[in-house]
Amino acid sequence: MVVLALFTALAAAVSLCVAGTAQAAGYRYWSFWEGDGAKWAYATQGPSLVRPDDGAVQGFRFAVSEDSGDAARPRRAPDFAAVCGDTPAKDGSKRVALVIDPGTAADAPAGEQPPALRTACARVAPDASTAEALASVAKPLRYDSAALLCAISGYPETGCGEQIAGAASPAPAGTSSSGTSAGASAPAASADGGAADGDGGGPSVGVLAGVGAVVVLGGAAVFQARRRR
Repeated sequence: MVVLALFTALAAAVSLCVAGTAQAAGYRYWSFWEGDGAKWAYATQGPSLVRPDDGAVQGFRFAVSEDSGDAARPRRAPDFAAVCGDTPAKDGSKRVALVIDPGTAADAPAGEQPPALRTACARVAPDASTAEALASVAKPLRYDSAALLCAISGYPETGCGEQIAGAASPAPAGTSSSGTSAGASAPAASADGGAADGDGGGPSVGVLAGVGAVVVLGGAAVFQARRRR
């Protein structure tokens, strides 16, 4: 009976640890994407560092996500011809197709409605960054004091990469909390002190360590119970 009670307690402890992981929340922010053929690839640098070539497609998507592994892609294929087909090439400039997807009502801040998805063909200087291309077609842009991109074309009106209710989750690197910053867009660790959980696909190291400790303590208790017999 002692052994059964110990293992029942062990199973309950493991369930609590796993349940705590499932409650992990994400961040509401503009993620940055680059067209890779017919697919989107999560950008590994921020839009101010990327200097796309003529014919490139760049995307922005506003949504709630835990990390790059579950980030929502723009809901329009990266098709340069569809966006810039009517904009001829011109010496001394380049064309960058932009897909700006404000996301769904489920991801919108309280009291706000996302505008419609739109595309734009930005004609900019040959050495212009994606951030400069975006500014040429989607003002007003809003940044915070850490150069985090908070709003595109005024959306959202408030907030900037805020964490949604729940346990700590990984935030994109190089930001004050999370989101698409001037310097980086790939998620890593939360800059406000929260530890990253990797790809978000399983329990964190802390949870696994806690489960391991419970297993060790349970085994020791069983051993002691047998010795008393």
